[in-house]
Amino acid sequence: MSSIAKGTAASTAPVLRKVLGVAALTAIGAGAAQIQAPAAAQDQEGSSAAAAIEEVTVSARRRDEAAQDVPIPVSVVSGQLITDVGAFNVNRIKELVPTVQLYSSNPRNTAVNIRGLGTTFGLTNDGIEGGVGFYVDGVYYARPAAQALDFIDVDRLEVLRGPQGTLFGKNTTAGAIVVTTRKPSFTPDATFELGYGNEDFVQAKGSFSGPLGEKLAGRISFSSTQRDGNVYNVRTNEWINTLDNQGIRAQLLFTPSDKIDVTASIDYTKQDPNGYAQVLAGVAPTLRAGYRQFNAIVADLGYTPVSLNPFDRITDTDTPWQSKNDLGGASVNVDVELGKGKLTSTTAWRFWTWAPSSDRDFVGLPVLTLSQATSKQDQWSQEVRWAGDFSSRLSGVFGVFAFGQTIQSDPVQLEQAGSAQWRFSQSSLSPLWKTPGLLDGYGIATTVSTDNTSEAVYGQIEWRVTDRFSLVPGLRFNYDKKSVDYNRVTYGGLQTSDPAFLALKAQVYTPQAFKADVDDTNTSGQLTFQFRANQKVNAYATYATAFKPVGMNVGGLPTDANNNPLLSAAVVKPEDVRNLELGVKTTPTSRSTADFAVFDTEVKDYQTQVQNGQLGVNRGYLANANKVRVRGAEFDGNVSIGTHFLLRGALAYTDGKYVSFPDAPVPLEETGGAATSKDISGQPLPGISKWGASLGTEITAPLHAFGGGQLFGGLDIYHRSEFSSSPTPSNYLWVDGYSIVNARVGFRAAKWSGYLWARNLLDENYVEQLLVAGGNAGQYAAVLGDPKTYGVTVRYSFE
Repeated sequence: MSSIAKGTAASTAPVLRKVLGVAALTAIGAGAAQIQAPAAAQDQEGSSAAAAIEEVTVSARRRDEAAQDVPIPVSVVSGQLITDVGAFNVNRIKELVPTVQLYSSNPRNTAVNIRGLGTTFGLTNDGIEGGVGFYVDGVYYARPAAQALDFIDVDRLEVLRGPQGTLFGKNTTAGAIVVTTRKPSFTPDATFELGYGNEDFVQAKGSFSGPLGEKLAGRISFSSTQRDGNVYNVRTNEWINTLDNQGIRAQLLFTPSDKIDVTASIDYTKQDPNGYAQVLAGVAPTLRAGYRQFNAIVADLGYTPVSLNPFDRITDTDTPWQSKNDLGGASVNVDVELGKGKLTSTTAWRFWTWAPSSDRDFVGLPVLTLSQATSKQDQWSQEVRWAGDFSSRLSGVFGVFAFGQTIQSDPVQLEQAGSAQWRFSQSSLSPLWKTPGLLDGYGIATTVSTDNTSEAVYGQIEWRVTDRFSLVPGLRFNYDKKSVDYNRVTYGGLQTSDPAFLALKAQVYTPQAFKADVDDTNTSGQLTFQFRANQKVNAYATYATAFKPVGMNVGGLPTDANNNPLLSAAVVKPEDVRNLELGVKTTPTSRSTADFAVFDTEVKDYQTQVQNGQLGVNRGYLANANKVRVRGAEFDGNVSIGTHFLLRGALAYTDGKYVSFPDAPVPLEETGGAATSKDISGQPLPGISKWGASLGTEITAPLHAFGGGQLFGGLDIYHRSEFSSSPTPSNYLWVDGYSIVNARVGFRAAKWSGYLWARNLLDENYVEQLLVAGGNAGQYAAVLGDPKTYGVTVRYSFE
């Protein structure tokens, strides 16, 4: 795992802990029927749930339907499967559903994409929204950081692909991830789970539910995950990149009548790891003068990087890595049977507080000694919708949605240079740069506030023209209003009025202030043709339009020749999405499903991240590429062979390109040349692997001893091919393809279950993302995937 040994006991503990949560991967596919984990009670007679494919009910269209009947590519993963394979957060779900991509250098800088679209690839900018809607029990979670939470007591998870704006309150241009938790029960039940692994991985989960009165029931659930680090900091002599996550959820269910359900929920999650550190992965030559190349700079400073091999898993960074992530909220869902359908009101408030610290130069030199972009968010949302049948041939969904959000620095965001910064600066040959104290403690303090209001009316109907043919049109009207108030001031460093020294300091940081506001309306919709050839074949074709709302740059703007902010870059145009989808869902036998889909998505004014060479542009800034296109094909299937063998798999081909982007930023290796932009039309989009696949098997056998039950073993493989890790493709920022093999073996009984698991069984070295250091001197860093981990999990439940 590393060139530095932890010691025998310590080394075994860290690896085990990590694997516990991720044990085995099982890919359940787009629209494919979900295979539940076999039930112990069924197995006592020697049979297995593997004997047949179980019909899965989904709420993709905001009402309960069979997954194979819905003309939407949707993946369904049961809560029990999530638990069995250790997929305790969204990052692990990407290994269950290959068309989901998640990139995270820390909870705030998290991008969740479906089919390569959704969130701008790179450092996060709070002024834009994701194109993948994330919902928990009907509540929209606005920021990607909120999606880094551990799952708590999940009943099922659905992944919808393609635009879904005519079904959901917040526009979803790339798809939606819908999490449904287990509800309070009037029948007492409880589940407790404890897992232990190497790297001192410890995970405890529990859930308790039961009646509190004749018409009142409650449920309380919790999750706690701890793990030692897997990257060693030789400067601080500690293992970093730990896990330290705690979460709790409490719910009350009130049923005043047979037609009314009221569910009140409150949850809180606290994450406080010593981690999310990236390790130095390499150095790229740039077009800067020789003295401004990274290798020349560190040689002049007498510094040697501790390693350029990221899989040594060592670093010497001198700024603490901190990722304090607190989030939670409260909601009330009211469901009322009205006519032949259900009227649902979802009222919610959520908060998110982010307190980070990171070392953006990735080395042990005091170049950037502080990088602390604190943030505090509050959001509220209100959705009212009705879903149901008008007649035997006409049904639909209609809703209104309102959303408000404020994001503020908490109270100020800091970035500060160190004594070595002078050597990385633009004119470091000047002897004045060596003036003692010139840059020591010199930094910027930023206060920023953004406000976001969104309102929408949406609807979709299904007209069953004949028993086999249906038309499904939908329409959405959306209004968005956003504003930003940005103010950045400089502080520290050598206190002087000498113009020469002030000019040198201005090459590192400058003050900047601006205000901007914008509002925008758009109309979008979709039309689906569905043809049910027979009970085993369901074909559909969909054409949909969608809009990702207008964006705001809230991390600083590029400047003109006079160092004034370019206000024209403050507002980023909305994305205009066109999607064509063809699919067929089949059930060849009662023991198998096979689903196919092809799609073609075009995005005009694609919102993309530009990593500016100016240090003062803290998180880069956003711009619009003229047009991008993503095309692909997907297959998902499940088959039960005999009564004790399950096989499931998914295969996705995705081809994403810039159709037109003539003024993109130059790649890392061309930084410092005469050109400040580059035509990358025809080149690949970042973060998209052309091939993604998963294959899972499970074998079961009856257990007659110890009161009966079931023995089981599972093997799961996840693969993705190489992808670009830079908005503009760079020869040095391609992530190699990789495969992960996971396994589990154990038993299930009526109340008890236990199993051994291993993740990344073959100890594959792989990188999840490559990042360029602040200032673009040539060095870049890697976000590492987990090494081989293993452990044991024991679960007890009763009803």
